Amino acid sequence: MRTQLTTYFARLFAGDLSAFGGPATDEALAGHIRAEQMSLVLGYSVGIMLANACNAAVLAIALWQSPDRAFALIWAVTVAGAAIAFGVQSHASRRITKPQFVSRRAVHRLVRNAFVLGAVWGIVPVAFFADADTGGKLVITCLCSGMLAGGAFAFATIPIAAIAFTAPLFLGIAICLGRSNDVAYLLIAILVAVYGTVLLRAVFVNSFSFARRVIRQVEAERTVRQDPLTHLPNRFAFNETLDAALKRLALSGEEFAVLLLDLDRFKEVNDKFGHPAGDEFLVQVASRLQRCTRAAEHVARIGGDEFALVMANLARPEDALEIAERFGASFAEPFPIEGRQIVGATSVGIVLAPRDGNTALDVMKNADAALYRAKKAGPGTVCFFEDSDDRVSRDRKALQSDLEGAIARDELFLAFQPFLDLAENRITGFEALLRWQHPSRGLVPPSEFIPIAEETGLIHEIGEWVIRRACATLADWPEEIRVAVNFSAAQFHNTGILQTIVQALADAKVSPSRLEVEITESMLLSKYGSAASILNALLQLGVTVALDDFGTGFSSLTYLRKLPFSRIKIDQSFISDMLVQPDCAAIVKSVISLARDLRIAVVAEGVETADQLEYLRQISCDEVQGYLISRPVSADGVLALLDTKKLVATYAA
Repeated sequence: MRTQLTTYFARLFAGDLSAFGGPATDEALAGHIRAEQMSLVLGYSVGIMLANACNAAVLAIALWQSPDRAFALIWAVTVAGAAIAFGVQSHASRRITKPQFVSRRAVHRLVRNAFVLGAVWGIVPVAFFADADTGGKLVITCLCSGMLAGGAFAFATIPIAAIAFTAPLFLGIAICLGRSNDVAYLLIAILVAVYGTVLLRAVFVNSFSFARRVIRQVEAERTVRQDPLTHLPNRFAFNETLDAALKRLALSGEEFAVLLLDLDRFKEVNDKFGHPAGDEFLVQVASRLQRCTRAAEHVARIGGDEFALVMANLARPEDALEIAERFGASFAEPFPIEGRQIVGATSVGIVLAPRDGNTALDVMKNADAALYRAKKAGPGTVCFFEDSDDRVSRDRKALQSDLEGAIARDELFLAFQPFLDLAENRITGFEALLRWQHPSRGLVPPSEFIPIAEETGLIHEIGEWVIRRACATLADWPEEIRVAVNFSAAQFHNTGILQTIVQALADAKVSPSRLEVEITESMLLSKYGSAASILNALLQLGVTVALDDFGTGFSSLTYLRKLPFSRIKIDQSFISDMLVQPDCAAIVKSVISLARDLRIAVVAEGVETADQLEYLRQISCDEVQGYLISRPVSADGVLALLDTKKLVATYAA
């Protein structure tokens, strides 16, 4: 019982309308309603405080001939001064962006202040009415009645504040009128009671209507500002919160932090278990992240697997770090999804405003740069923005800008690394490797520019160029030689790639059987998505398909059984260790044996020593590729490598 009473009074003095039978809300929505209520009160406060100051002056004048003149003057000056000071403070507060959430403590302070103000005016009839002349009594009666009406109007959306303000006034009026034997004053007391009852009823009706209107507005805005999957705020809502924080920073100097999060293993979840599992993963992640924040703050989902948080009123940088570490710790327990236990992690980049920027563009650019460094450092890393991040970010953007025109400036070219057939000791084909010769940076590694191309969508234009250039180069080679082209996930799941391949083969006038498409296991979705249909279409066209980096992805045996691969490539990590680690040797032999039974050819990648080559011969590997055979060469160097006599002399057993 005591707990229930405590809870009730906590709701009552927090302005929760459910304490009076109004609509029930959760704390987040209640905080939003309180924010709207406080905004209205602040909107009226300047006028109300001016009225208080004027009323105090009028009362001092009315009581100038009264015996209580000195006390009345002191009272009036005190009230007028306090009212003017509070009015100025309220006006300054209104210039600051309206908060989206107001705490219960703020409403407690408002109720307390309303009671103090009501008590100050409740003193007037008790202290001055008896000794005032008829005119003074009339002024006191009018002022108190006016203050009752004004207070009810000012606190019309917060019943507990209206009660706190009017109750002392009612009490003061009741005391002073109760002392009088004049029937007229008794009638006035009855009128004040009737009017007060009407006013309070109007306050309750208005406040309930106001709350329901705010609730409907919030529900309507959720469709615009809420992510439909996780029910978190979306990018639009996050941008509004960030803009509000920047305005408060400019007006009052209130510092804040932005935390940018990216899930480290989300792509793996999607690739291994499919999009429904990925969606459930995001929902569970969103729930855990939100539990890490303060009541007034909400994590937003601003991208596929990207989340962000604006931490308002930041006292010290360690507070942001503490929340970021909570985010990381929330991934400690696996996520139960479809009967599986999925392990996740998140990287976090943190910026502090205004230290790291005072515009939305600078804040988000620097947050992205900090996150980029965190992700490079490894899963679960938290990084504050540093000046060096900005240089890296600018460098990446410059590289992106340069990449956009690389094809037009003829800066991209292909290098070719051969496949050697071990049974016939001859080259059977070449893998086309994309290279970028930057005019000032020199040779840019694919590991630097391919991710940028994939992020920006340039990979489609570049990929089409690679296919056309590879096919055109292939036309100059002997008929029995093939070319292999690597595909990224973005290309492979674009059905328009089929038309690109068909057109490139037709323009070059080469047989589809001479083109091989290489894809990695990580590109394939659970239930294969569009992969199976595209692979089968390529097979019908006559193009062969190779599974690259075999053994480093997921469910390899399932892929081999379900999808039409012509060739698999054993990852070089197994080849490099197979002569020193028995488990690697066992894996290589097992893969070759399995592929033979499935009638799939095998290529061993990364062959660099004669001993590795000899071992692969002994276990009947079909083809090899690596620096021992040849480093990648230009298109002009391909024909020199096709000297059969030289190859036989060099690689004969």
